[in-house]
Amino acid sequence: MATKKAKPAKKAAKKAAPKKATKKAAPKKAAKKAAPKKAAKKAAPKKAAKAKTKRTPNAAFMKAMSPSSTLAAVIGSGSVPRTEVVKKIWAYIKKNKLQDAKNKRMINADDKLKAVFGGKNQVSMFEMTKLVNKHLS
Repeated sequence: MATKKAKPAKKAAKKAAPKKATKKAAPKKAAKKAAPKKAAKKAAPKKAAKAKTKRTPNAAFMKAMSPSSTLAAVIGSGSVPRTEVVKKIWAYIKKNKLQDAKNKRMINADDKLKAVFGGKNQVSMFEMTKLVNKHLS
């Protein structure tokens, strides 16, 4: 009977005692043997930096294209490269404050842009380039 009474006492003692850390403590440095130091590796010599060359623009982007009459009302008539068309449209959008205030990716069309955008009141900036390309030849 003494064994039965001793078991609950052990359980109570286990609950009361704080838990020990499960990680083993690192051995003290004094106990370690001095290991011979390895020779440091020599740093690999750095490669010479390549001389920067200017990127050559793609000829397809630089080809002058003539805008349709509806697009010419926004950017002006005359042959211009595709990159300049996008720059001029963005200048027109910012000048007339046509970018949506809450969602900057959306462009609100005025009368001139509505004709370019195929009658849509609002388009995303990514859809805009697709719609503008239809007016270039």
